[in-house]
Amino acid sequence: MKEGAKLIYTTRMAVRWGDMDAYGHVNNTVYFRYFEQARCEWLEQMGFRVSPEEPTGPVIINASCTFLSPVNYPATVVIKMYAGEPGRTSVMTWYELFVEGDDKLYAEGAAKTVWMDMRSGKSAPLPDAVRALFDNAAG
Repeated sequence: MKEGAKLIYTTRMAVRWGDMDAYGHVNNTVYFRYFEQARCEWLEQMGFRVSPEEPTGPVIINASCTFLSPVNYPATVVIKMYAGEPGRTSVMTWYELFVEGDDKLYAEGAAKTVWMDMRSGKSAPLPDAVRALFDNAAG
């Protein structure tokens, strides 16, 4: 986790049987889906509609995940989402993934989110509500 990051959202998701791979644990690609779902829930909670029909919206320009311990079905994962200080058009986010009932960190990830003008394909200024993260974030 980056120093200075602030906790902005926490969510829980049930691990589905189909999330597992041939090795019997949650497939690596699914962790990115968990982080994506947390990010979408957070955006919607802030009043943004996650839709290609919106004139501007967030896109991810890079994402990473470090897998620390396998997650197995059945379980409920807890994803904590953090944000760094917003820039003009982007904000860095980080994720911690736990299994409910266990305080061990199972995975950690990151994604750089850029606000985009959907028609031009160019970056756009972050909305004031996102920019205000450091004024309103719990942490």
